[in-house]
Amino acid sequence: MTGPSLTKDDRQGPGGPFLEVHSLTKQFKSTTAVNNLSFSAPPGSITGFLGPNGAGKTTTLRMMLGLIQPTSGFATVGGVPFQTIANPARSVGAVLDSLSLHPKRSALGHLKIYASAIGVPDARASEVLALVGLSEVANRKAGAFSLGMRQRLALATALLGDPPVLILDEPANGLDPEGIAWLRDFLKSYAKRGGTVLISSHLLREVEQTVDNIVMISRGSLVYQGTLEDLRASGRSRVLVSSSNPAGLATALAEKNVTDAQVLPDGRLAVVGLRTEDITSAAEAANIQIFGVAAETVDLEQLFLSMTAGQFVAQHGQPGYGQPPAGYGPPPGYGQPPSGYAPPPQNYGPPPQNYGPPPQNYGPPAGYGPPPPGYGPPPGYGDPQQPGQPQQPGGGN
Repeated sequence: MTGPSLTKDDRQGPGGPFLEVHSLTKQFKSTTAVNNLSFSAPPGSITGFLGPNGAGKTTTLRMMLGLIQPTSGFATVGGVPFQTIANPARSVGAVLDSLSLHPKRSALGHLKIYASAIGVPDARASEVLALVGLSEVANRKAGAFSLGMRQRLALATALLGDPPVLILDEPANGLDPEGIAWLRDFLKSYAKRGGTVLISSHLLREVEQTVDNIVMISRGSLVYQGTLEDLRASGRSRVLVSSSNPAGLATALAEKNVTDAQVLPDGRLAVVGLRTEDITSAAEAANIQIFGVAAETVDLEQLFLSMTAGQFVAQHGQPGYGQPPAGYGPPPGYGQPPSGYAPPPQNYGPPPQNYGPPPQNYGPPAGYGPPPPGYGPPPGYGDPQQPGQPQQPGGGN
């Protein structure tokens, strides 16, 4: 029994967002790669799937596409599991690995094989090559492509069936700045036409100008889901104040119940949760002169790092960490002197305990001083040899 084939008119399923993940968990023996993960990616937008390397992003994407069987939970595309879709390539375009291209096959030949497999005409191969900017290298073998060109060819493969959904794992990897700008414009145009886009990355700054929504995971668990604007608003913005008396200004603000103020190493006062006008007013009331005020914007990359920090930080008392296993150590004889090397004399060692400074008259004999006038190297000593000049006596090789 075959399942439904999703079309562009089916982008918004009756159950809500087009892509949904419900309590996905995946265990590999004693390791939990994904832990009770749930999120959604709405149509007509780009959702960034973020987390450090090893956080479980690729494992989650593979479970969504039916390539890995989850330990528990499930994922749906348009309200149905991906495995039940009759024409998956026409429903979901996915790029999980750009390194699986046949190195001896041309870009056009590669796409024609996939076009035949999913039932689209060969002309579609040339169309998607033009779409990703590879028309001029259509007959070049994929083995000669750069990493960025392979990424474009993999994306072209995902677009062959004109799917309403794109799932891309690290799509900007290997792209130069021009390629990243092209990818950003392409994905925004795709989403604007109603498409659903889910892209993974381990760098927030890489996708900050591209995505509309954020799903952030760490250690396989969800740490944030929402819009980029809400994530930015959750960060603490500060006002940095240069004044004649930073400590006095902090005291004046504390009298107004503003206690989140800290003197920075450069002498400025960092104030959180207060407008510039209120800070200036408090300074005037305390007869403190303000030299300058600067608003510090939220660094989303630092916010991302703080929310996912510690994934691979060593923990004291970690189970299994302790003494080395039996037999582990230096090889036999390590540290012993080589054969034939005599031991030091019997009394050889550090000076005795009562060994003190040298005698009072210890030093050079009387009259010993600087060399006489004119004492030194002969004239020309140390000068570089001139080309063609005969070598001086005694200067042989």
